[in-house]
Amino acid sequence: MIVITGASGQLGSDIAKILKEENKEFIALSHKDLDITNKKDLEDKLLPLKFDALINCAAYNDVDRAETEKENANLLNCDAVLNLAKICKSKNAKFMTYSTDFVFDGLKNASYIELDTPNPLSEYGRSKFKGEVKVLNEYKNSFVIRTSWVFGIANKNFNTQVIEWSKKNDVLKIVDDQISSPTYSKDLAKFSLLLLNTDQFGLYHFSNSGIASKFDQAKFILDHIGWRGELKRAKTSEFNLKAKRPSFSKLDSSKIEKILNMKIPTWQDGLKRFLDELEDKK
Repeated sequence: MIVITGASGQLGSDIAKILKEENKEFIALSHKDLDITNKKDLEDKLLPLKFDALINCAAYNDVDRAETEKENANLLNCDAVLNLAKICKSKNAKFMTYSTDFVFDGLKNASYIELDTPNPLSEYGRSKFKGEVKVLNEYKNSFVIRTSWVFGIANKNFNTQVIEWSKKNDVLKIVDDQISSPTYSKDLAKFSLLLLNTDQFGLYHFSNSGIASKFDQAKFILDHIGWRGELKRAKTSEFNLKAKRPSFSKLDSSKIEKILNMKIPTWQDGLKRFLDELEDKK
C-alpha cells in the first residue's frame, strides 16, 4: 500500500488518480487529514498503518512569503520531511519527496545535473535544500525528486494566473529572464510512480523536456486560448519581488529517463494536455 501526504494538491491528486486507475491500494491524506509539521500527529496516524511506500507531496511553496516566514518554510520543507523519512525507515517502507530547481543560483547557463553544487538564492530554496540533505543522510531507501514550475489541474498556478490576467487586461507584461521548464504534474506523477517501483534510490531531476522563459510559457497559453491582447516582454527587476529567483534553472532529467528507459514529453505537449484538461473541466 502507498500513503500520499499533501494529497489535495496538484501532484498529490494526480498520483492518487493514477493509483485509482491502476486499482492500487493507497491512502490519500490532505492537510486536513494530517498535519505533517506536527510530529505527534504524524506518529499517531502513520505508525499504525501498514504501508510499503510513502509519497510526500506536501510543501511550503510560497517563494516570496518564505523570506519573512523562514521558520514555517523550514518546518514544512525540512523538519517535517525528515520526520516522514524516519517513520518510513522504522517501517522499512520506501520514501519519496520533492525538491526544486530553486536550490540552484542560475549562474551555470546550462542544464543542471544531480551532481551540480546547489547554491540557493532564497529562503524557500534553502529550506528545500536542507530537507534534501537531511532525508538522503537519514534514510537510504529514499527518492528525492527536484522539479520546476509545476502546474496541474487541482490548484492555481502560473498558467491559470495568465488566463485570469488575460480576461481583465488588454496588455500583459511577462518576464523573459527567468528560464527553466514548465512541468505538468500528470507527467511528474507518472514518472514518480514508475521510479517508485525500482530500488534505484537517491536524487533525481524531473522537468518536461525543452527550455522556456515565463514569457514563452505565457505566449503558448495565450495563443492557445485565442487572446487578442498585446503581450510585452519584461524583466524580473521591474517587479517588486521579495525573493531572488535563479535566471536559468533548467533541470537535466536524463538520469531518470535512462533508468526508466522512457522519454519525458516536451513542456509544450504537457501544457497543451493541461489546457485540454482545463477545458474538459468546465
